[in-house]
Amino acid sequence: MSSTLGTALVTGASSGIGATYARKLAERGHDLLLVARDEERLAALAAELKDGHGIAADILKADLTLPADVKRVEERLRADQAISVLVNNAGIGPNGVLLDGDIDYLDRMIAINVTAANRLAVAAAQAFAQRGRGTIINIASVVALAPEIFNGTYSASKAFILALTQSLAHELRETPVRIQAVLPGLTRTEIFDRVGSSFDHIDPERVMDVEDLVRSAVVGLDQGELVTVPSLEDASLLAQFGAARQNLGPHLSKRVPASRYMAKA
Repeated sequence: MSSTLGTALVTGASSGIGATYARKLAERGHDLLLVARDEERLAALAAELKDGHGIAADILKADLTLPADVKRVEERLRADQAISVLVNNAGIGPNGVLLDGDIDYLDRMIAINVTAANRLAVAAAQAFAQRGRGTIINIASVVALAPEIFNGTYSASKAFILALTQSLAHELRETPVRIQAVLPGLTRTEIFDRVGSSFDHIDPERVMDVEDLVRSAVVGLDQGELVTVPSLEDASLLAQFGAARQNLGPHLSKRVPASRYMAKA
């Protein structure tokens, strides 16, 4: 029997943030479609969640750096009327600073963090708007707001996700579709292990536990937040940032005043 809440499609679901979202959504009673490259781990997670929560859980093996695999996931998203949630989580992290970086690796990062994420988010927005319900959760990063502190291509990829979410929210404003960008800080997941890094040199107080991250993000979603920074204790800081951005808006495109280009004595 299908869940009345519908099916949640979670990308990057084999570990870390994606697997934690899958567990949280299963607890809430969602059926699941788990997407990642590691079919064995997906199958184990699906079995765990079916046994533990009595929900249906299907898996879809896909490498989202490959256009053909992205299109397979997109086709499933568009065709399966039961899908009501997209957790757009799949991504890879940096393996160093740009000046020492492997540009082929950076292209791969863009393929999954930007190209695949964009295609799935837009497909979900179109499908959910037609269905009259749905939720899109785009996983970005705090470096979208502070690119100076991290690898530039990675930061830019997450700034793309934030901007995409904000723009889609504007287009979806007259529909029942909900959308949220989640901006984690440093989070203890396998993403650092995969690029040969660790948290050993970082103050433990600055590193989030993945369970706490997802719990905080889900609370933000329930409260209707468009942008959620799970580590932020004072929500007014983000509100002030948003207000400053809105105040800047009317000044961003108009006739250039002479004072901007005339030489000063």
